[in-house]
Amino acid sequence: MFPIYAVVIGVVAGWALGGRLANLAHIELRWAPLALVGLVAQILLFSGPIASVVGSMGPWIYVASSALVLAVLLRNLAIPGLRIVAVGAISNLVAIVANGGGMPASPDALAALGKSVGEAYSNSIETASPVLPGLTDVYALPGWLPFANVFSIGDVIIGVGIAVTVCMGMLSAGAGGKRPHGHPWLVRMGHGSGAEPPIRSA
Repeated sequence: MFPIYAVVIGVVAGWALGGRLANLAHIELRWAPLALVGLVAQILLFSGPIASVVGSMGPWIYVASSALVLAVLLRNLAIPGLRIVAVGAISNLVAIVANGGGMPASPDALAALGKSVGEAYSNSIETASPVLPGLTDVYALPGWLPFANVFSIGDVIIGVGIAVTVCMGMLSAGAGGKRPHGHPWLVRMGHGSGAEPPIRSA
């Protein structure tokens, strides 16, 4: 939901500032296979057949897979925007752990979308007194939006970080490529002035 909109916003912003989609191919994400394992684990965990039988193991798998993705983000903090994504991921993970392995969803937010938490295991739980309520899913997107769902402040931060990552990735110089020139915002960021930023070692 949020990641989809964030990618679109990042692409539009990157294009408006003179970036190129092809430059995204040059982003080097270290430990990428671990992130893929974590994301695939969650997709399978919340699928119908597995969600209905996972039982008490569900929260443990959810927390472990989320922590795996967070570890990959922390390994790649040098990539512009991923520091923001990591802050949002930490916010969500803290709320999930504090509430026993699930993200509390506000009944009012769910009702606004005509949704409810089903009987099968999912990442959302309903509780009368959630721990750290300000970090939980207390907001809802307008129902007329595609993929509308409840969300947390952590999701918003993650979305901002993804948009920044995509935008800055489009503006970066690929192998043998050139950075866009002339835009005042890019000049302030150190682009377009002929000066290249220092290369970080692995």
